[in-house]
Amino acid sequence: MPVIVNGYELSDAEMEKELPEHQGAADAMKSAMTALVLRRVLLDKANELGLQGEDEDKIEALLVREVVVPKPSSEECLRHYQAHPQRFTVGELVEANHILFQVTPALDLDHLRKHAEIVLQDLLDNPANFAAMAKANSNCLSSEVGGNLGQLTRGDTVPEFEKVIFSAEEHKIVPRLVETRFGLHIVQLGRKLTGKLLPFEQVESKIADAMQRASHDHAMRQYLQLMVGQAKISGIELEGADTPLVQ
Repeated sequence: MPVIVNGYELSDAEMEKELPEHQGAADAMKSAMTALVLRRVLLDKANELGLQGEDEDKIEALLVREVVVPKPSSEECLRHYQAHPQRFTVGELVEANHILFQVTPALDLDHLRKHAEIVLQDLLDNPANFAAMAKANSNCLSSEVGGNLGQLTRGDTVPEFEKVIFSAEEHKIVPRLVETRFGLHIVQLGRKLTGKLLPFEQVESKIADAMQRASHDHAMRQYLQLMVGQAKISGIELEGADTPLVQ
């Protein structure tokens, strides 16, 4: 079934040219066709507005003209800074050990959880046994070194693990199982360094740039959705405008 955008039928030649750019996508054909549709919609709008130049130049000029977001104020940046101090803290470190009970599709999760809870309770009663229990139970390579993960900074682990280790008390075992995409963890904290919060003046420009990029990305998605909604498109259903065109 041909894909037609505002009366223009997308060709096999266009698809062949676009497809190599989407080989990493889950559905390369759908991703490539979506990008072609969006380009066609934007090109039609650019032509409607009388913009001049090559096709890509017209699209770029259209987006510059239509997708405009203001730079955040100093007050907005300050609120972001105050709401997320951990993002602007340097030198923050945590020493951590863990025991991983890996979750796999064929595994009985209830049985695994019960076993992990028993091990956790044993360790809360006898924390000195952590290294031995890690060697005997952990599905992580760190089991060979007593579950030692070394010194960790923010961004070194998955968010759900990071949240726990940076908020837990040092030199203690977290008194509950920590769940991540990898499985169930028993976590023991070592030394913690709180780090230093950078002055607002030192990071204000970076905050402004990041906030403006985020606002621009959001505005771009909204604009593409608006353009798609106004266009006459057949032969394809678009779930949204999250395509390589706007990344």
